[in-house]
Amino acid sequence: MEILSVSQVNKYIKNMMDCDTLLSDITVTGEISNFKRHSSGHYYFSVKDSGAAISAAMFKWQNRNLKFMPENGMRVLVHGKISVYEPSGQYQIIADSIEPDGIGALYAAYEKLRQRLESAGYFDRSRKKPLPQFPRRVGVITSPTGAAIRDILNILGRRFPLAEVVVCPSSVQGEAAPAELAAAVDAMNRARACDVIIIGRGGGSIEDLWAFNSIDVVMAVAESDIPVISAVGHETDFTLCDFVADMRAPTPSAAAELAVPDSAAVMNYLRQFSAKSKSSLDRIIKSGENRVAAVMQMHCMKNPMNVIETKARMLDDVWTSINAGQSEILGSCEMRLRENASRLAALNPMAILGRGYSVVYKGGAPINSADSLTEGDTVEVQLSDGKAECIVRSVEKISMKGYDM
Repeated sequence: MEILSVSQVNKYIKNMMDCDTLLSDITVTGEISNFKRHSSGHYYFSVKDSGAAISAAMFKWQNRNLKFMPENGMRVLVHGKISVYEPSGQYQIIADSIEPDGIGALYAAYEKLRQRLESAGYFDRSRKKPLPQFPRRVGVITSPTGAAIRDILNILGRRFPLAEVVVCPSSVQGEAAPAELAAAVDAMNRARACDVIIIGRGGGSIEDLWAFNSIDVVMAVAESDIPVISAVGHETDFTLCDFVADMRAPTPSAAAELAVPDSAAVMNYLRQFSAKSKSSLDRIIKSGENRVAAVMQMHCMKNPMNVIETKARMLDDVWTSINAGQSEILGSCEMRLRENASRLAALNPMAILGRGYSVVYKGGAPINSADSLTEGDTVEVQLSDGKAECIVRSVEKISMKGYDM
């Protein structure tokens, strides 16, 4: 029995695959997943369907001829050969061309739901709630074992240790993840467990992040009364949860920085504010002292009795002037009163009667013409000191010609 080393086995399998006519000229159809563009310029990704996946690589001298940029979820036709990467024993497609083959099923579902939510207004800026400036409690919904929770807790503790952290563990991928994530958001809202929620996970393929495109999770985040920061994947990853959240963070670490203020920066601001306030108060006090000193140097403050005596004399002069004016005004008013009284007395009807005149009334109405009287009429005569009832014995009309004034 021949004993082979691992390297010999991998080399043997590689030679077999390289010599296989089918595997050396093959076209595979599927969805791109886990796409990475290496700093060297090479592309590394997987091609998968509903049942399996295969690793693929496309070197920069081949991919420079592509007329599009491959993306996760894109359905493609990959042409190349099957080979083995000997150091790890992993077989893969070495691609020499990639052609689009329509949009992948997951990406199509994503786009359909995204358009429906956008049309319904769930992405509108007017729906976004502001984040609290100084939260007392920060809720975190993510996997309890992933790197994301460690990064978030580390940054929250370093930046703002005054905030209490409430962790609601949940699956972040797999069939159970959507229901668990949505339930966690609802539970935090019902209990008012925190002032702001961070929901998310680390990076991954479109399949790994798909729970955050679930309608259940999206609606739970959109309808949350507590502001939500979505932190799903890396900076280039976008999910529907990002669009409906009140704030999108490029990474879980960035979400922690957005959720709480930097306590060191807050303390520095307070120190600066305190120093500025003290400086401003010192200026106000100094200005007041200068004004008081200036007032104390005034003549009135040095010789207050002189000022009081001067003001007293001025008051006496004013009082004398007021009295003189008052007497003059009263005299003038008294004279006008006497004149008006004389005019009223002259116009008084009773004064006229006192000079020997009388007024004749018939039926209560004054008589001013002989035409108004007939023989036998009963009339009333008003005198200066009484009345008399008389009977007309005769009426004689006198011509007034020659008496007109």
